[in-house]
Amino acid sequence: MTDEKPDTDTYALTAAETARVDAPQLKYRPPQPLNYRPRIALVGAGGISAAHLDAYRTAGLDIAVICSQTLANAVSRRDEFFPQAIATDNYDEVLKDSAIEVVDITTHPAERVALIEAALKAGKHVLSQKPFVLDLDTGERLVQLAGENGVFLAVNQNGRWAPHLSYMREAVKTGLIGDLISCHIAIHWDHGWIRGTAFEKIEDLVFYDFAIHWFDFLASIAGDRARSVFAMKARARGQEVAPPLLAQCLVQLDGGQASLVFDAATRFGPQDATYIAGTKGSLSSAGPDLGRQRVTLTTGAGRAEPELEGQWFNDGFRGAMGELLCAIEEGRAPLNAASGNLKSLELAFSAIESARTGRLVEVSTVRRLPG
Repeated sequence: MTDEKPDTDTYALTAAETARVDAPQLKYRPPQPLNYRPRIALVGAGGISAAHLDAYRTAGLDIAVICSQTLANAVSRRDEFFPQAIATDNYDEVLKDSAIEVVDITTHPAERVALIEAALKAGKHVLSQKPFVLDLDTGERLVQLAGENGVFLAVNQNGRWAPHLSYMREAVKTGLIGDLISCHIAIHWDHGWIRGTAFEKIEDLVFYDFAIHWFDFLASIAGDRARSVFAMKARARGQEVAPPLLAQCLVQLDGGQASLVFDAATRFGPQDATYIAGTKGSLSSAGPDLGRQRVTLTTGAGRAEPELEGQWFNDGFRGAMGELLCAIEEGRAPLNAASGNLKSLELAFSAIESARTGRLVEVSTVRRLPG
């Protein structure tokens, strides 16, 4: 026994006061080309196409053609967003049009591969909807095909330009927090809206369709440091939809770690939080939803809270297309290049495999979507 007073500072029971400092000005807003304004064709007029088109209209882009297998859908989207555009169900004619330089393909993955391949062979730059492909071999083949035809292939990982995620990524990229040590993401929301929709038929819905944004975010700040994944999934008590709504995974990084927790059956009090630690500082973001987030950057200089502008919808969609257009204009690889997105898919596929088997999975060993 001892009468000594506990050292609360040593045991991290108290935290030192941190001075407020001005937030660094980072390039987190959706990029736009200076002069390049190509004619763009959007292919696929399903539900997500409305977000694409609304973002492009706001950005002042030239959507010249809207193409869909169902002509009525193309006409409806054309009339709502770009009345001067051509509505068509003839994809071959779109690719034959030499005035079309960029094709935005928003269809589902299984049917998307042939559309991407045809567009690349026709010499068109392509923005592919996410998830990019169902297997890495196909993805690598498409990346190679783009290179052979001298065009760019990018993926619409629109979460990269959600204001809070974009600011944190740029802070890591510019070295403000030193070397990355850890990244922890926890998202709690109600995903019950999928009841009766096609999404309800996807067994690994949370990891495959939703968490792909955060696997991509992790890949964008960790690069090739991911080594292994251990994941699990479960049905929540009282959930009324088919696929498991609870999912989480641990990612071992070279010299670090990451965790992702998704509670998609949270009916009350939703919350989204991200914490990133580095050797010289940390970043945190929290809020009631993905559109309202407060970011804090803490370093030896003090604590900064940037006033961020914009929303994920539709800044994220402006960012994904804008980055591709900037890359074309500047003659460089886009931040959302398909080649880099394969790292994101490696993480997602590994998590799904681990959750299905209960085993630790080495990231590079899962080459296709488990199923």
